[in-house]
Amino acid sequence: MAATLNEQDLAEIDARLADTDALLRTAYPGDDGTRQPVHTLYVPADRFRPGLADALGADAVAAVRSFGGTAALADAVGLGHLAEDLAPLVDAKLRREPVEDLRLDFEDGYGARPDDEEDADAVLAAERVAEAVAAGTAPPFIGIRFKCFEAPTRRRGIRTLDLFLTTLVANGGLPDGLVLTLPKVTTVAQIEAMVALCEAFEERLGLAPGRLRFEVQMETPQLIVAADGTVPVAALLHRAPGRITALHYGTYDYSASLQIAAAYQSMEHPAADYAKQVMQVAVAETGIRLSDGSTNVIPVGDPDHVREAWRLHARLVRRSLERGYYQGWDLHAAQLPTRYLATYAFYREGFASAAARLRNYLHGGDEAIMDEPATARALARFVVRGVECGAITEDELQGAAGSSREALIRLAHPKLALSDKEDR
Repeated sequence: MAATLNEQDLAEIDARLADTDALLRTAYPGDDGTRQPVHTLYVPADRFRPGLADALGADAVAAVRSFGGTAALADAVGLGHLAEDLAPLVDAKLRREPVEDLRLDFEDGYGARPDDEEDADAVLAAERVAEAVAAGTAPPFIGIRFKCFEAPTRRRGIRTLDLFLTTLVANGGLPDGLVLTLPKVTTVAQIEAMVALCEAFEERLGLAPGRLRFEVQMETPQLIVAADGTVPVAALLHRAPGRITALHYGTYDYSASLQIAAAYQSMEHPAADYAKQVMQVAVAETGIRLSDGSTNVIPVGDPDHVREAWRLHARLVRRSLERGYYQGWDLHAAQLPTRYLATYAFYREGFASAAARLRNYLHGGDEAIMDEPATARALARFVVRGVECGAITEDELQGAAGSSREALIRLAHPKLALSDKEDR
């Protein structure tokens, strides 16, 4: 067949787009297919001890029991139609793995204390984390939030991080699920400083290059729009290649910075939605995850207040999930039941349809549905998330979708599958 262009023409186009190819390959590698927790539970650092996660789970079970059981709670938060399915799954989760991600807080939840006290707590926290990991009682993800890099707290935060990491390394090494949280970031320069610190720790503690990664708390409007009109959150992600794991929205610091009255500070305020949409666009295809913030309305005390607080929390969790935020903050053990009820309902309500479409995409059969590869990837990601958090069982997945979780991970993350082939 006759063609107009020759090899030289095509080579010139390849050369013209070489920089674009490199950018897409390095800056937008896609998600790495690893598990993302559905929540992060924060506790003051000095409260942590081995077995705390199980104790928090027991507190959550007791709170539900005092209300009449998980099925009754499901009905109270508007999920009564799924109560029969949800109750045993949530009950099992609260006993098996009540906390997916636990953050030991040395920032707002810990406060300003004498240096010798925080020094001692930083060392003790690391020793207790190492003990919990060795005993198998640590959550899958665990780490610390240290004080921010603004001038008044910078050195204190860095010293706490130093003591924590140094002690962990001396007590068996860093756990696989270690997470470090850098709060109240305002400039790209603070991210670059954190990268420099990670490199110094790795060199001096004998860690592999790139071993230390961290999540960034989005709590200041300066990261959404800078003084020069740019969008720093998009830039900072590419100043720390391979280091940033997630962006976490900070409900109350961000709202207060915009002078929103305390009564109206909320995860669902229009200002919050705007910031989170900017974050969502910035991280697209970078492999960096997103987490929504928290509600400070805690389900404790008066029974009527408890009921309303649970309803609010369940609704906010569902709202975040529908907007593509698959993780959020919890501040109290009593929020765990509604975290899992709302999360499990989200995945179970969509599972039958998603599984049927995946089965059709992978194995054929229904010519009335012709999903494109991008849609199939989205379906696979949805189902895999549901399995990983416990909302859907492996048997349900195999029976409905005719596929294993591993196969769906490869479908959901084609860049990961391609990378595996290249490595081989």
